[in-house]
Amino acid sequence: MAVEAVSVNDAAESHARHLVHSHAHEGTIPGTVDLRAAEGDDTAYGQALFPVPAEDPNDPLQWPNYKKTMILVICCAYSFLGNATLIGPSPYIALFSKEFGVSPTKASTLISYPNLAYGFGSLFLVPLYLKFGRRPVMLGSMLFLTIVAPIPKFIAGLIGSSQANDFGGLMTARVFAAFGSGVCEAIPVQLCNDIFFLHERGKRIGYYTFCLSIGTVAPLVSAHLLIDPWGWRLFFYVVLAFALALFVLAFLFVEESSYDRDAHTHLAAAAPAVEDPSPSDSDKATAREADQAPAPRAQEAPLRKPFLQTLSLKGRYDPEARFFGTMAMSFTYMLVPQVFWVITSFGIYIGLGAFAYNYTFPIKIMAPPYNWPEVREIPNVVTGKKNRRMLTTVGPQESSGYIAFGALFGFLLAVPLSFSSDRLAAHLTRRNGGIREAEMRLGVMLPAMVIAPAGLILYGLTAEHNLHWMGYLMGNGMMSWGAYFYFSFALAYAVDSYNTNTSEMLIAMNLGKQAISFGLSINLLDWILDRGYAVVISGIFGGVLVANNLGLLVFMAYGKRVRVAMAGSWLANLHGRHSQSSPQVA
Repeated sequence: MAVEAVSVNDAAESHARHLVHSHAHEGTIPGTVDLRAAEGDDTAYGQALFPVPAEDPNDPLQWPNYKKTMILVICCAYSFLGNATLIGPSPYIALFSKEFGVSPTKASTLISYPNLAYGFGSLFLVPLYLKFGRRPVMLGSMLFLTIVAPIPKFIAGLIGSSQANDFGGLMTARVFAAFGSGVCEAIPVQLCNDIFFLHERGKRIGYYTFCLSIGTVAPLVSAHLLIDPWGWRLFFYVVLAFALALFVLAFLFVEESSYDRDAHTHLAAAAPAVEDPSPSDSDKATAREADQAPAPRAQEAPLRKPFLQTLSLKGRYDPEARFFGTMAMSFTYMLVPQVFWVITSFGIYIGLGAFAYNYTFPIKIMAPPYNWPEVREIPNVVTGKKNRRMLTTVGPQESSGYIAFGALFGFLLAVPLSFSSDRLAAHLTRRNGGIREAEMRLGVMLPAMVIAPAGLILYGLTAEHNLHWMGYLMGNGMMSWGAYFYFSFALAYAVDSYNTNTSEMLIAMNLGKQAISFGLSINLLDWILDRGYAVVISGIFGGVLVANNLGLLVFMAYGKRVRVAMAGSWLANLHGRHSQSSPQVA
């Protein structure tokens, strides 16, 4: 009789009592998985668990739920912090322009160029964690974000950003910080692949993308951190404090999740059974004694590592992992259709949406007919007089950060639906006799396919015709709601569809999306101001987003055919050969 996952999760907290068992297996076509449960299998939604874990409490899939959840929370917080550091200073563009004597367009490159470095950081750091382990690279990345001293008397990262006195110094410090934190987008997906089962991935990746996405709310916070005597530097001080606290939590709770499951399985299969001593086969032995003799006992599972051992910075060194080979091979994954769709989705939503909104909203909202900032009457804070009110001026930077409310509203409405793709896939798997196809999770994205472009069109028309300022927030909210589904479930679909060397695929995704978003954001402000908001944002950007979103219908209808074609292609053979020489250990 199959054991339901709820009881598995509870029992897994005591590895001595229970280890997860499953006979699920993937066929010759990546993304098609046989989840029919056999006798004794642990199940979820009535289906066997996949991937199949080793009978070892140190296998990350066998870790207790509280540990997996803590790791996910820390990784999600790191993703939020990395993205917030990247985009948070956007309300300061006018300030930077005035303080450093540069044009607003050049000042905006303090966001654009770090954005590019943010993507290229994974090109170096992902092969590094394949070679030396997830834990040491993640902790090193966090330190790189906060402080890095490549030459004497030069400090970059967040500390360097807070101390910069010229445009070049601030640019250099921010590029270093962005490069160091770039792995924060790859490592949560990698760890979801390491420690969670297939039926859990959509929901967990959804939580990660939510935290990554609400990094766009950082401009709202940073806009209100312009407090004397620190000014814009206070933002970097605050982020630095959170980054150091997160480093301590990661050191204590993020255990090394790189695990050679195949090697352990082969070792267990080759090990001889351990037998209890049986009664001597002498003439004096009775039949009753022979009947009561204990049966042979299987090899005992290894012991769980003690807590202090999990704090080691050693990681898991893989002598066969090819550092430069992994870097080179990652570019070939851009030819995989599912991966390319994720790249374009992230790049377009970030480049056309987030940057366009953050660049244009401050200009529009501070000009007629809106004329923010304005003098407004607000309740006085503690003065000793309960009913006294005071007049205060809301500054331009504070006003410009309010666009983040739209994004926050959209993401908050979307995140409760994180479970939807897993549930839909489980339902369709049952209808399909226990055989799961990667495309089964895509149906939940259909509303987002339409709502996101509609939000972009609404924003552009509001800006062009100076409609009510709520149009900006609603347009941003609609696009953010749709973006959440494409960020979460297109990514989960790609991981399900083509899981050979997930790490290299993540490099391709990060490089591609950051390159696209950089290309779309560079000189973006000049382009919009020259051609008009409706033409560029509603027309050109809206059309590009619609074309990208229609890829959903293509993959829903022909996704399996694409996977079948890819499975027998030269590209799959190339990736398969590379996988044999540099195995995906998780």
